[in-house]
Amino acid sequence: MRVTVLGAGVVGVTSAWYLAADGHDVSVIERQPLPAQETSFSNGGQISVSHAEPWANPQAPLKALKWLLREDAPLLWRLRADPAQWAWGLRFLRECTVERARANVAAIVRLGLASRAALQALRRDQAIDYDHLERGILHFYTDRREFERALPQAALMREYGCDRVPKTAAECIAIEPALAGARLPVVGGTYTAGDESGDARRFTEALAQRAARRGVRFRYGETVAALARDRDRLAGVRLASGELVEADITVLAFGSYSPLLLKPLGISLPVYPAKGYSATLEIPDDTLAPTVSLTDDGYKIVISRLGRFLRVAGTAEFAGYDTSLNPARCAALLRRTREVFPSLEKLEQVEYWAGLRPATPGNVPLVSDMSAAGLAGLWLNTGHGTLGWTLACGSAQLLTALVSGRDPGIDARPYRF
Repeated sequence: MRVTVLGAGVVGVTSAWYLAADGHDVSVIERQPLPAQETSFSNGGQISVSHAEPWANPQAPLKALKWLLREDAPLLWRLRADPAQWAWGLRFLRECTVERARANVAAIVRLGLASRAALQALRRDQAIDYDHLERGILHFYTDRREFERALPQAALMREYGCDRVPKTAAECIAIEPALAGARLPVVGGTYTAGDESGDARRFTEALAQRAARRGVRFRYGETVAALARDRDRLAGVRLASGELVEADITVLAFGSYSPLLLKPLGISLPVYPAKGYSATLEIPDDTLAPTVSLTDDGYKIVISRLGRFLRVAGTAEFAGYDTSLNPARCAALLRRTREVFPSLEKLEQVEYWAGLRPATPGNVPLVSDMSAAGLAGLWLNTGHGTLGWTLACGSAQLLTALVSGRDPGIDARPYRF
């Protein structure tokens, strides 16, 4: 079939790769001049099945209220006169029950395990270098209550196949010796040996090059103006130039911008942008810095070594489509990093970045056709939140199997629109 993929971030490019590998004739439309220039550009760098606990959990509403007026809060809900934000927020609250949170963890872990295996196979087959490290991910805690709250979540993930194992403070420091100097002592942690880290932008660029050699056509610098509807199916994609791009299948992988294309057609997509921040520091050879990828759950940040750089990323700011840098939130990233790793205080050169992560209320992505909404021919691959890099290969494989009418190997129902 002729397939048009909208978006050349990590989700769009992996979708194009697997669809082309399955024999489809694939084109990709991207408004940027290169792949991975937006949400995939400078993310946290983790392949983290162990990060499957959704933001929507029974503790979340109280924490969000507590953080409401803090500019440097790990999760900041910036109230706006935006009906989409309020509708998303109400759905988020509905996902905060014990039952819904448990179901969402199961769906994320299931897709995450498949995705991690797919990425490993793809890396081997295509010899892709993206500063990846296979040293696991260590969730560490400097607050005992946070650590104790994490233990049932780790046990739940183990039920679904993610081997997130509790560790004592001494074991955490043995796994990552750079934690020994933390100003607030580590009280414990959990470790997932099978998780990985790596540069999502480098991976996406390399895979796009290989996809192009395989015959995928990339149309960079092209802006999609609208989706054209013909009664109960998608007629095509209207570009800003006026051109109508027709295909048998169109895949919407525009991340946070996906709902904006569907809104004029009367379809409300439960995806809202969660702005995340990152700081990238160049690490001199004589500096003690972590090499194991870390998650600081209390502050909602992740830390990954990418070659000679250290990437610190995280937090979530619900502020619409604003991508400007908030100095208070940038400073909070660096302050916490230096608190945990005092040896990094002498590093003054820091590159900050902010990007919009497409979040569903339960953090479960949407990989689904839109026939039920009266748009046959349109498919979704969006809503991955903080886990786009983690889930990209798995959701692309799931999409490809569904498009081709094959059994995807996992239950596709949790990811339906």
